Amino acid sequence: QMSNSSSITEFLLLAFADTRELQLLHFWLFLGIYLAALLGNSLIITAIACDHRLHTPMYFFLLNLALLDLSCIATTVSKAMANSLWDTRAISYAGCAAQVFFFFFLSAEYSLLTIMAYDRYVAICKPLHYGTLLGRRACANMAAAAWGSGFLYAVLHTANTFSLPLCQGNALHQFFCELPQILKLSCSQSDFLRELGFLVVSAFFCFACFAFVALSYVQIFRAVLRMPSQQGRHNAFSTCLPHLAVVSLFLSTAMFAYLKPPSISSPSLDLVVAVLYSVVPSAVNPLIYSMRNNEIKDAL
Repeated sequence: QMSNSSSITEFLLLAFADTRELQLLHFWLFLGIYLAALLGNSLIITAIACDHRLHTPMYFFLLNLALLDLSCIATTVSKAMANSLWDTRAISYAGCAAQVFFFFFLSAEYSLLTIMAYDRYVAICKPLHYGTLLGRRACANMAAAAWGSGFLYAVLHTANTFSLPLCQGNALHQFFCELPQILKLSCSQSDFLRELGFLVVSAFFCFACFAFVALSYVQIFRAVLRMPSQQGRHNAFSTCLPHLAVVSLFLSTAMFAYLKPPSISSPSLDLVVAVLYSVVPSAVNPLIYSMRNNEIKDAL
């Protein structure tokens, strides 16, 4: 049916399954991932907050990352779980806008991961300047800049997306309000292209972050391989490799989701990729960071 965005009061999200049993299976699956993310990130936040040995720049940024991961998974998964449990597909217009806002607020995660790469670079390549380059005030300013830029970016995207006239119905082929799915409902080509322009700028921002992280790690690995002691090399790799794994997982899945050509798009592939970049990192990050990190293990 033809309708414009002013008359849309709710959107219909993708139903995971037709049968009640499969819906409940999805609920329990998502609940398991959600609880794992909640437990893992809460433990990391508590350990860093309570153990004075972890009051260093690296763990301060990790604490910020854990907070972001918690808000991310709560945004997307909780509504999908509720819908599976109550056998409904509806999400209110305001609820959908909130999901888009909080999801784009996650761009702060890119900034934080970039800052964490800089922290590792200074610690390993310029250890004598670590105290001056990453003092308490500098760290607070960097974290504030990451959160502030994420907030601004989310406001711009959300305002722009929900000012688009929508006339292709209200059904979204995704388990949360994902931007590409909302754009498919747009009836104005110029508005659609404007939002597409925003996404291209975002992709450049992500690429710049990635380039900075990659360059930092080239310098880091060169410095680590020149270290005389094997223990020093092991310690350096144990703090760097988890971070590199998190960056790779987050960037590769998100960029594939937003930049893949329409020809290889299919509902099931879109769903798998969305779960990979919006749900999995939040649950897996605490595991990656604590697996090889003896300081966090001791604190826990």
